[in-house]
Amino acid sequence: MRLILMTGKGGVGKTSMAAATGLRCAELGYKTLVLSTDPAHSLADSFAVALGHEPRKICENLWGAELDVLEELEQNWGSVKRYISEVLQARGLEGVQAEELAILPGSDEIFGLVRVFRHYKEGEYDVLIIDSAPTGTALRLLSIPEVGGWYMRRLYKPFEKVAMTLRPLVEPIFRPLAGFSLPDKEMMDVPYEFYQKIEKLGEILKDNTVTTVRLVTNPERMVINESLRAHAYLSLYDISTDLIIANRIIPDEVSDPYFQYWKENQRLYRGEIHDNFSPLPVKEVPLYSREICGLETLEKLSRLLYADEDPSKVYYKETTFKVNQVKNGYQLELFLPGIQKDQVQISKKGDELNVRIGNHRRNIVLPQALAALKTAGAEMDGEHLRIKFVAQAGR
Repeated sequence: MRLILMTGKGGVGKTSMAAATGLRCAELGYKTLVLSTDPAHSLADSFAVALGHEPRKICENLWGAELDVLEELEQNWGSVKRYISEVLQARGLEGVQAEELAILPGSDEIFGLVRVFRHYKEGEYDVLIIDSAPTGTALRLLSIPEVGGWYMRRLYKPFEKVAMTLRPLVEPIFRPLAGFSLPDKEMMDVPYEFYQKIEKLGEILKDNTVTTVRLVTNPERMVINESLRAHAYLSLYDISTDLIIANRIIPDEVSDPYFQYWKENQRLYRGEIHDNFSPLPVKEVPLYSREICGLETLEKLSRLLYADEDPSKVYYKETTFKVNQVKNGYQLELFLPGIQKDQVQISKKGDELNVRIGNHRRNIVLPQALAALKTAGAEMDGEHLRIKFVAQAGR
């Protein structure tokens, strides 16, 4: 299965691009599913058909769906949700309040990943296109496999062992006092089994022959800056971007003086998009004179965007993470476009390397060859962060 994630700043047109890409893939004979994981769904509006949680056929070879986090939660997290509700009701909350609060923050992102993994594992479709949330939420979604692994290894599994050892001793006293039971092993295992699915998906997301991100942007300063940051953060999580889509370019034939300032600005920003994202390919899409809604307008958009090309191909294979053997040790190389050295914080503990850029952090579990070594400095060489590892003294 080919997996394509469409994301960008809110309002740039990523849903239209996802829908048009799906339509073109379907025309080429690929069984294609376009799945919206954005809490504020607009995919149904784009196709001008009613969509729900389960895939609905839109036309030949094309299906669409909008993630319902409540339904996905019940399918994957039902026992945990019921336990949390029991705890909250024992603390005095009414049933409806307890049910609502049992849906933990971040559930949309987590269950979006589980849904993607399910479709990948079932292999029913040739192409899966994700109409993702705006970049900030999408980055949280894509970082979950990496961040979740750290919490599971460091906190959850040790806590589970202690809890299961103490449960038989504490339960007879705890139940009468608290009004609810301590979680049993079956309930405690659910989050870990859940995480294992996400961990496997993490491996798929990092395979640039299967998964790539397409960033949709507009020729505006704030939008370009957010897209550049998103590209850097995606590289931090070892997820490849293969295409930039610059949307809403004012056509040359528009000669009204009202648009003259915007056209001049766009001319400068279009150049910046091509320069700053190089060597990634950039596709430009003109500003439509009407809203893009329904299969007829989406087909026109798909022709403008891809012409006779196959959208499922990987437009550019971006290598974001590699390890090289150098004199006296090894060198780990991270591709971090647009990032300065003073923006990066690095620390190593045991077999983990922590790399932080702003609010985004990645805990890299090091290969065995590097885990026993110590870091010996880092440097930015162009857009690549290179970290050297050497043997510790006395070894």
